[in-house]
Amino acid sequence: MPLIRRSTAAAAAMTALLVVSASACGPGDDKAGSASSTSAASDGQQAKDGITLPKGVPTSLGDLKKWKESGWKNWDNWARRASDFANPVIKNFWQPSRMAKAKDSPNTVSTQAAGQNQAATDPEPPAVPAKQVSRPYHQNMAPVGKVFFDSPEGPMVCSGTVVDDPAHPGKSNLVWTAGHCVHSGKKGGWMRNIVFVPSYNDDGLSANKARTAAQREVTPYGVWWADWSQTSAEWIDAGGETGGTASSYDFAVLRVKPENGGGKSLQETVGASVPVWFGAPSANRVSSIGAYGYPAAPPYDGAKMFNCTSRPGRLSFSPTAPTMYRIGCSMTGGTSGGGWFVNHGGKTVLVSNSSIGSYGHTWLAGPHLGAEAKAVFGAISKKFAGKG
Repeated sequence: MPLIRRSTAAAAAMTALLVVSASACGPGDDKAGSASSTSAASDGQQAKDGITLPKGVPTSLGDLKKWKESGWKNWDNWARRASDFANPVIKNFWQPSRMAKAKDSPNTVSTQAAGQNQAATDPEPPAVPAKQVSRPYHQNMAPVGKVFFDSPEGPMVCSGTVVDDPAHPGKSNLVWTAGHCVHSGKKGGWMRNIVFVPSYNDDGLSANKARTAAQREVTPYGVWWADWSQTSAEWIDAGGETGGTASSYDFAVLRVKPENGGGKSLQETVGASVPVWFGAPSANRVSSIGAYGYPAAPPYDGAKMFNCTSRPGRLSFSPTAPTMYRIGCSMTGGTSGGGWFVNHGGKTVLVSNSSIGSYGHTWLAGPHLGAEAKAVFGAISKKFAGKG
């Protein structure tokens, strides 16, 4: 059974874009690192019904209005711990006009700082111009979409991918993205109003037209709110905006639900998902990777989906951290969190996500998904294993 659950033609079109030569599994004995999912009661606030909630979560209409209008921007009061994530649904909040205002979420590093002194780092790859993905997107890359969220700088945007959930075969509600798209790392906390929009702007309207388009044109499968997020403890403790060792752990998984309710899962609604290949071969043993996303910083405008396909090299910031994949690619901020895919045994699988890029937008790097990533994924899958 094909793992991209769309038409046979669509699956063939997607697979044809990717070629890989991977002959062995990656490391399987890395030290696992995952976000805690323990109770948040110790630092919470008491709601009227007796339930203890993390600090800052709205418990009245007044609080909800402040939350909606970003009156929570004081990061000193932000929920930071893994167990403190909260993301109440606000209907009709992410309209096309607000989505169009969302800025890219940059995570860049200079060439000089990009692990050039590490033995596991290969020479900087040549730039590869990004290509537009064929439209409509749901027939070519249905699992890919945009992640929107609020930060202290205002509305921001990343990319994400619908991934298989072993606990709910054929009915996944999980989205893979980057850690910095959901949590700011060591100097902050969880982002707010996080949603996923699969096949955003399905027909590739211009940015100006998408801004004023009907909701169904921009969000063909609806808006999906994250009701839980899981990222690595390493990212929460040490993540930042300019790359570094924490970039090797810059991944996250969202569990989402439809804004307007309904009985179908995200995977059933979109008709597509991809499995995650944990412990895939290292960069020097992979012939080609395809990176997908919605670049939003100039010369791009965030309205259209692009991809780069290139042979990966290695990028290392520390001999103690997993070595990252790096490819030549011109995509800019907004691509963060977008899936990196290979063809494994005739099936398209996710092996990484866009994490950092060069200042000159000549390359992108993504984490190798080893034991730490598997632990993060397993924790969120297990948390909702007995729920629909």
